[in-house]
Amino acid sequence: MITGIKALRLRRATAVAITSGALLATVALTAAPAQAATAPPIVAKGGYTMNNASGSTLYTKNADKELPTGSTTKIMTAKVVLAQTNLDLDAKVTIQKAYSDYVVKNNASQAHLIVGDKVTVRQLLYGLMLPSGCDAAYALADKYGSGSSRSARVANFIGKMNTAAKNLNLKHTHFDSFDGIDNGNNYSTPRDLTKIASSAMKNSTFRTIVKTTSYTAKTTTKSGGTRTMGAWTNTNGLLKSYSGTIGVKTGSGPEAGYCLVFAATRHGKTVIGTVLASTSIAKRESDATLLLKYGFAKLG
Repeated sequence: MITGIKALRLRRATAVAITSGALLATVALTAAPAQAATAPPIVAKGGYTMNNASGSTLYTKNADKELPTGSTTKIMTAKVVLAQTNLDLDAKVTIQKAYSDYVVKNNASQAHLIVGDKVTVRQLLYGLMLPSGCDAAYALADKYGSGSSRSARVANFIGKMNTAAKNLNLKHTHFDSFDGIDNGNNYSTPRDLTKIASSAMKNSTFRTIVKTTSYTAKTTTKSGGTRTMGAWTNTNGLLKSYSGTIGVKTGSGPEAGYCLVFAATRHGKTVIGTVLASTSIAKRESDATLLLKYGFAKLG
């Protein structure tokens, strides 16, 4: 039995130990969240990520700043096509000289479609999203716009793109082209583009296309033969560099800088986001990688 001074010393030592342990636990609990909450710096002028399942925000930097979008515009192009009633992905479209002239005139990215070839809608969608073909975008706008002339059909298709943006309740998005070649009034924001992509990713055909690294198309020539196109390579480098990447689309241009809409799935959770106006291909990919890592860390 411990009595007297020894007992007093024991009680004091126990009290100190308990107090010290509680203090250390408190410090640990308060320090961990502060460390986890540190958002990464990115080069891009604007960035945004969200939990694709809930729509909750994970990161913002100028998330609602209106910026040129480059070829990330083509996400909406594909979304509008895939929303067509009774869409036949195997329907064939004859490639017109106007499509070829357009990409040459604008020095635009292309799928190198051959005038006179018959190309399926499915193949055009791959040509749109992988090599970012503005010729494929033109062909799709021409087919799925309404009007008696090509210019009328294209204008109508762009109108459908803007209607789709309004239906998503996007306040800072406007399209004036079918491919992102800016005519002075083509813009969106990191938040809005992320929402467009999230909506597009609900379509299984879209999901399949944007996670494909390369694709070979066999088209029908004017004489009835078969031509092998490609392989078209996906311009989204994250598909190879970041495990779990499932899309979505690159963009670039003199006004837009370097853009990337991206999505990845890990452990059953999907982070989706956008960086706009980064400074190079490498920087847009490193920006996106930082935001994906940060997003998954926040999701736990």
